[in-house]
Amino acid sequence: MAITVRIPTPLRRITGGAARIDSQGATVREALNHLVGLHPELGERVYDENGDLRRFINLFVSGEDLRFLNGLDTPITDGAELSIVPAVAGGAI
Repeated sequence: MAITVRIPTPLRRITGGAARIDSQGATVREALNHLVGLHPELGERVYDENGDLRRFINLFVSGEDLRFLNGLDTPITDGAELSIVPAVAGGAI
């Protein structure tokens, strides 16, 4: 399946400045692995030492939060959009 991955600004230096990259896969895991194959440095930013998604990385498949779907094994349809969103914390009110 062909999908588009939206790359957040902090990770664009790894992708040569690209904000969107085409990837392939039937699941989120396959699409991310394909993307890491194209840009290996992304692997250490997205996955932890056990190969699991880092806690501060949020993924959305066509606007749906991956945490409420089937995680990395969530199927993706052709033309879907996968968004990588780093968690933001800090600040005071």
